Amino acid sequence: MIQSIYFAHGSYELDKQSEKKLDSLAQLKNNLKFRIFGNCDSVGSINYNRILSENRANTVSKYLKTKITDNIKLENIVGLGEEKQINDNSSEELRGKNRRVDIFIDREFAEGEKISGKTFPSFLGLKVSEMKVQNTYSLPNVNFIGGRHIWLSSGNETLFQLFKILRDNPAMEVELQGHICCDYDNFDGKDLDLNTFNLSYTRASAIKEFLQKQGIESSRIKASGQGHLDPVVYPEQTEVDRTKNRRVVIVLLKK
Repeated sequence: MIQSIYFAHGSYELDKQSEKKLDSLAQLKNNLKFRIFGNCDSVGSINYNRILSENRANTVSKYLKTKITDNIKLENIVGLGEEKQINDNSSEELRGKNRRVDIFIDREFAEGEKISGKTFPSFLGLKVSEMKVQNTYSLPNVNFIGGRHIWLSSGNETLFQLFKILRDNPAMEVELQGHICCDYDNFDGKDLDLNTFNLSYTRASAIKEFLQKQGIESSRIKASGQGHLDPVVYPEQTEVDRTKNRRVVIVLLKK
């Protein structure tokens, strides 16, 4: 699980909403590890942003230390500066999402232990009349090459079927949500083709671009990245596990 705490421009002070979220995290009962990473937008010098991100991470750590009990350990308190932004800073909204501290929450696993995430019905397996707005659906066989936003050829048929459903239902609007595997030191993974740290988003965006090229209007498709939240399998122990988590799911927004 990951939780993010957001900050005002140039600030490393917690607001009441952030303190409330941290209070809630401190009440978790399992034996857990918290890893804390501070981040910045691109405004300011590299050195200024590194120090600011460190101050943000330390502020969150110091607050949690006053709240947690022995079942929670704080590890890897790091300021990343602006080096691993998940957005491009092209608007104030996107810059605001870069001004944050990410708290990665993990529990101890026994050797060989795995957990399975929630499974969703196939978007291709239901009639449109049976689908519910705001529900999440899977895109069977749409998985990606590790570190890249290129899907495996096994997903081609599914994506053409998705195109046909959108073509035949012109009022339908959807959100494509990208996922990654394995990289638990960052909110999102590194896209090796683009050298950016928003791999889950670029995977969703690649499918959006494919659908646009087939003639589906861009306004009907939203793309978002979920990082490594909601894995199908965790922790990943085999290449099959990793492939399952490199995926895009679909949320029905309008039909």
